[in-house]
Amino acid sequence: MEKRALISVSDKTGVVEFARELVRKHGYTILSTGGTAKLLAKEGIPVTEVSDYTGFPEMMDGRVKTLHPKIHGGLLCLRSNPSHMAQAEEHGIGMIDLVAVNLYPFESTVSKPGCTIEDAIENIDIGGPSMLRSAAKNHASVTVVCDSSDYPRVLEALRLGSDALQELRRQLALKVYQRTSAYDAAIANYLNSRFGDGGLPSTLNIGLPVVQKMRYGENPHQAAALYGDFDKIFKQLQGKELSYNNIIDISAAAELIAEFESPTVAILKHTNPCGVASCENLVEAWNQAFETDRQAPFGGIITVNRRMEADLAKVISGIFCEVVIAPDFSDEAIEIFSRKKNLRLMLWNCKKVGGLRVKSVVGGVLAQTADDIEEIKSNMKVVTKRQPTDEEWRAMLFGWKVVKHVKSNAIVYAGCERTLGIGAGQMSRVDSSRIAVWKAGEAKLSLRPSIVASDAFFPFADGLLAAAEAGATAAIQPGGSVRDEEVIAAADANNMAMVFTGVRHFRH
Repeated sequence: MEKRALISVSDKTGVVEFARELVRKHGYTILSTGGTAKLLAKEGIPVTEVSDYTGFPEMMDGRVKTLHPKIHGGLLCLRSNPSHMAQAEEHGIGMIDLVAVNLYPFESTVSKPGCTIEDAIENIDIGGPSMLRSAAKNHASVTVVCDSSDYPRVLEALRLGSDALQELRRQLALKVYQRTSAYDAAIANYLNSRFGDGGLPSTLNIGLPVVQKMRYGENPHQAAALYGDFDKIFKQLQGKELSYNNIIDISAAAELIAEFESPTVAILKHTNPCGVASCENLVEAWNQAFETDRQAPFGGIITVNRRMEADLAKVISGIFCEVVIAPDFSDEAIEIFSRKKNLRLMLWNCKKVGGLRVKSVVGGVLAQTADDIEEIKSNMKVVTKRQPTDEEWRAMLFGWKVVKHVKSNAIVYAGCERTLGIGAGQMSRVDSSRIAVWKAGEAKLSLRPSIVASDAFFPFADGLLAAAEAGATAAIQPGGSVRDEEVIAAADANNMAMVFTGVRHFRH
């Protein structure tokens, strides 16, 4: 029986070599369309146009070419079913034994600046997914390839024989449904962004390619993998393979450092900022951030929003940390860090990344928009008798940027564009404040004077009074407690200035 392969690919990587070997070594007849057919013919590979095979012309600018019973009948026919074979013979339908199809580049098209809705629509593939799905459904008889990287595997299986080919067919069929599912998800998500009502989608489509299989998850007994575009946002220059926990920390560090425009250094541990400072240069910023908590950098994440030069690289290389992130590294800095082979160096552009934030829960997932609301001083309200000084305003605006990235309940004591004490993740806001005061004491940093930033409102006056006792002269918080008046009165009684932002930043 004649063996047929239908090859129609958008990405033509390796297709000539693949088709040539199918013909020369395995005796296949090649069916093809459009640009793929022209390329194969140019390379001297015998090829039959699909339109000649079906007797039906390609039409409507190529929108209709492979949607034909001779194509899908040849893919879906059960070879072991006499009725199917008889019907195929009656209607002149030959069997198609191999399909190599990759899809119109919808995802890359819509990611380009200036992509119009017309461009996007024209890059929605119809015939390709249809052929892939038909072939994958009948994988017992049909080899289906949707990824050019699988060409060598197919050729090797053909060489080895039927057992190897059957096993590979099952794997490739699974890959097809994963690919078409992701493709449909990309289309649905794009159209939702253009035609939706601006709210969250009625169906959450998550179709993300695997980027990296990981040795384990948060703990060694948990399996894990990374999916999505992480490798397109961050580039690893050196060091050990990223762990699950590394990636979580890197994401937290990126979201934090993107808040700042001045030269800034942030040190994080277990996703919490431990020290942050902005200065005229990164070395001075490092000194102030490091002073907040000298233990935190051990095994932590260090991120900066300027090119990393040798002077700071020398300082950082003197301690043990897991990851260093910067928008760029000088050659000298890279050479210094290269002596620490396990240290992971990461590049990224320090720009905020929007989109949905998804968290798994028992029985499903939660989705929300990114906490990237733009907050400006003019929208904040001074609620106390005393107005903040210019220096207090600078400290409060800085502390407010930091506290939104600290796990709730979150308290940050800050000076002028530097952290002094950070308290995170306690059941009581007063306890978080006590930890922040204790950390400042351990670092021998005075909180007299300082400002205190709270991610949510002070439910009682006790939290504010504790801050005043510690040395805070001003406070910034969302406001919104039923006891706001009591808290404001406590601030006034202690000559504190207090600002309500009207925005809460819980981070559980």
